[in-house]
Amino acid sequence: MSSIQIARFIISFSRLYHGIFPKLVHIAPLEKLMTSSLGLSNELSYFVTKSAGVGEIIFGILFFVLYRSKAIVLLNIIGLTGLLGFVAVMQPHLLIEAFNPVTTNIALIGFSFILLFELKSELKNELKKG
Repeated sequence: MSSIQIARFIISFSRLYHGIFPKLVHIAPLEKLMTSSLGLSNELSYFVTKSAGVGEIIFGILFFVLYRSKAIVLLNIIGLTGLLGFVAVMQPHLLIEAFNPVTTNIALIGFSFILLFELKSELKNELKKG
């Protein structure tokens, strides 16, 4: 399996998993903490968390299908960076917890850069052959 496909599967799987399990199947306490830190009511916090889960699933599917699009990969990088910044500002103590957003987001950002680099290299090779 190529590094492009490995990055594609890991990023897509992570987006799908984080949309389904800690947001839709069971709202994880940290997810609730993050949305409640915005000052939302319990009902609105619940709605925002569930909506974020649906959005993350949709993005995971789009990423799986459109992984060759530079725009979708850059959107992934921007989104992960933004989420990491949100945690750093709103709940900075979470950055030192086990399985924290630093380790998750930076790894996925790294896979995104690998994907961009490999896709660019693949395109150059195709242009040389053609």
